[in-house]
Amino acid sequence: MSKRLKDIAVYSGIRAIHGSSEREILSLELDSRKVGHGAMFFAVKGTSVDAHQYIPEVIEKGASVVVCSDMPQIQPEHVTFVEVDDVQQSVGYFASAYYNHPSSSFKLIGITGTNGKTTTATMLFNLFSDLGHVCGLVSTVDYRIGEKTYISSHTTPDPIRLNALMAEMVNANCAYCFMEVSSHAVVQGRINGLHFDGAVFTNITHDHLDYHGTFENYIKAKKLFFDHLSIDAFALVNKDDRNSMVMMQNTKASKYTYALKSAADFSCKIMECDFEGLLLKIDQDEVWFNLIGRFNAYNLLAVYSVAFLLEVNREDILMHLSKQHGVNGRFEVYRSSNGIIGIVDYAHTPDALDNVLATINEIRSTNEHLITVVGCGGNRDKEKRPVMAGVAVRKSDKVILTSDNPRDEDPENIITEMMAGVDAVSYKKTLKITDRKEAIRTAVLMSKPKDIILIAGKGHETYQEIKGVRHPFDDRKILLEVFKDL
Repeated sequence: MSKRLKDIAVYSGIRAIHGSSEREILSLELDSRKVGHGAMFFAVKGTSVDAHQYIPEVIEKGASVVVCSDMPQIQPEHVTFVEVDDVQQSVGYFASAYYNHPSSSFKLIGITGTNGKTTTATMLFNLFSDLGHVCGLVSTVDYRIGEKTYISSHTTPDPIRLNALMAEMVNANCAYCFMEVSSHAVVQGRINGLHFDGAVFTNITHDHLDYHGTFENYIKAKKLFFDHLSIDAFALVNKDDRNSMVMMQNTKASKYTYALKSAADFSCKIMECDFEGLLLKIDQDEVWFNLIGRFNAYNLLAVYSVAFLLEVNREDILMHLSKQHGVNGRFEVYRSSNGIIGIVDYAHTPDALDNVLATINEIRSTNEHLITVVGCGGNRDKEKRPVMAGVAVRKSDKVILTSDNPRDEDPENIITEMMAGVDAVSYKKTLKITDRKEAIRTAVLMSKPKDIILIAGKGHETYQEIKGVRHPFDDRKILLEVFKDL
C-alpha cells in the first residue's frame, strides 16, 4: 500500500513538518528492525527504550518519514520529519488514515472491563455470525475475520496491526467487529483514530495497578474510552458495578444499563444454575443457556443488550444465544471416569477468582470437597498476590499455591508473597507446590469422586512463560492426562 504523507497527516498534535509532504509512504513501522525502503517510522518513547535513538539507523535503512517529538541533529533532505507532541498518541491517527479509516466501514463495538471482556466479545462474534453476518473479532484469545483466525499477541494490538486487521475486515465485507478494549490500550492511544458505534463496560476490580499506579487511575483509563465516544454511539454499562455510572459522566453517547440486581434498561433473573448451565428469565421469557455461573448471566445479558441495541429481533437473539457454549479457558468443565469434576478458568484477579469460587459454591452441595490450584504471574501487580490467596482459602476446602507465568521472577518468591494472605487457621489446608503440573496432579490424587478441582489463572493459555521463554503448557491437557491415568 502506498500513501502520500499529506494524505494521512491528520493528527492534531503535529507541531511541524520538516521536509516534503509529498513523500511516499510504503509501510508504517514501530519496530526499527522492520524498517525498509519507504517506511514511516514512529520514534516512540517507551518505559524502557526511547526509539529516538534508532532514527539514524532507520534513515540508513531507507525510511522516508520519521515521526518524532524531539528533532534529531542531522536531518537528511531525502527524509521528512513530522514533529509531534506525543509520538505514541499519534500512531493510531496516522494508521487509521493510512488504511482508509477502516473502522468507519462496519459497526465497531468495544468491550472493556476487568472481567468478562473475552466471553462477551466472543459470544457477540458467534451470535452475529450465526445470524448470517461476516464479522471480525479482536480478543485476548485470538483475532478472527470471518472464518479466518490469527493467534492473539495482545488483548488490543498496536494501532498499526489493529488498523491493518480492520482493513482486512473491510476487504472481507465484515458488517460488524467486536473488540476487547484494554485499559493499557486506551492510555497508550492504541484505539486513537477508531470510530466506535458502541461501548460496553462489564465491571472493574483490582488489576493492572503495576501499570496504572492507583485504582483511581485504572478507573480513569476505562472512563476515557467512554469520554471519546461520538453522539451517534451507545454506551452500555453494568449497573450492578458501583463504578459503572462514572463511565457515563462525560460521554456524548446514548446511555443504557444492564443488571441482575438493580433496576436497569436490560435485566434478567437467574431461575436455575448448575454445572450443566443456566435458566434465565429475560423480558418474561425463560431460556436455558449452556454457560455456567452468575458471572456468565452478566455476560449473556450484556450480549443480549448489545444485539437489541443493534436492532436484532429479540426472539432471534435468545434462540441463537441459547445454542452457544463457553469460550476456551473460561469455566471449562471436565469430568473424570470416576466422577471428579475439573474446572479450568482464566481467573487471574481477586474478583474473577472470587466470582468463580462463589459460582462453584452456589452450585455444589455440602458433600463435595473443593480444591483450588492457583498462582500469580511474575512481573505483574504484586499487591493482588496475598489477596488472591486469601480469596482461595476462604472459599475452598483445600488450596494448592503454585507457579503461574513467573516470567523473570522466582516462582517460590511469588508463592511466599501469596502466603501472606493465608490466615493462621487456613495454613493446614494450604499446600505449596511450585511445579504447576505436579500441583494439578496432586489435586486430582487428593480428590474423591464428585469432588471439584478449580485450576485458575491461565485458562486458554498454551504456554508457561519462564525467563523470557514460553514453554508448552496447557492446564486442560495436563488435567485430562492425569484424569486418564486414574
